Amino acid sequence: MPSRPEPLPAAASPGSRTAGIILAAGASRRLGRPKQLLPYGSGVLLDAVLATARDCAFSQTVLALGGAAAEVQRTVDTGGCDVVLNPDFGEGCASSIATALAAVRPDADAVVLLLGDQPGVRAASVRALLDALQPLAGAAAGGPAARTAAAGMAVCRYDDGVGHPVAFARRLLPDLAALHGDKAVWKLLEQRADDVVEVRTPGPVPLDVDTEDDYRRLLDGLQGVT
Repeated sequence: MPSRPEPLPAAASPGSRTAGIILAAGASRRLGRPKQLLPYGSGVLLDAVLATARDCAFSQTVLALGGAAAEVQRTVDTGGCDVVLNPDFGEGCASSIATALAAVRPDADAVVLLLGDQPGVRAASVRALLDALQPLAGAAAGGPAARTAAAGMAVCRYDDGVGHPVAFARRLLPDLAALHGDKAVWKLLEQRADDVVEVRTPGPVPLDVDTEDDYRRLLDGLQGVT
């Protein structure tokens, strides 16, 4: 996979026809309580993810809910989101992706996947991914500019590995919607490696929460920056 450095944060929106999909439908079985509603900062975990999505200025934000959906909607300000309910959330993340994609507007030219339990993702990382999906421009010394085909997928390459968020060009959305299971996105990236660009992103992969230990580590990190 090719890679590119992450550009400096830009003030502009990431794209006039970019949809953000927030995956927050999990049942939190390993945790034993709704991870979306864990106290975090001045609100709850999902509040922080939604704040990042709003900073991205997506043309559409689709929020996929499933486990604890009613409680989440009572607790979290989902203003600006198109909320979709996935009755099959127990079948894995791919079912929530398919449910959300069905609500994405037909004029969307790219989709970004964000995890509802990963508040450490930055809007600048999303902008870098979307920039990476654009055709590359380059020029030989004294020669005309040359363009290469745009990548179909872009993923963050952190200091310790690849991780979310992940961006997909429109032409890959049918493949994304056809996935099955819980790790299907990574399988798709492996299968289409030649169509993936990795965007170098400073720092470790942002923590996502599956267990109480994960949550404690997340809170420890939050205290470390306050």
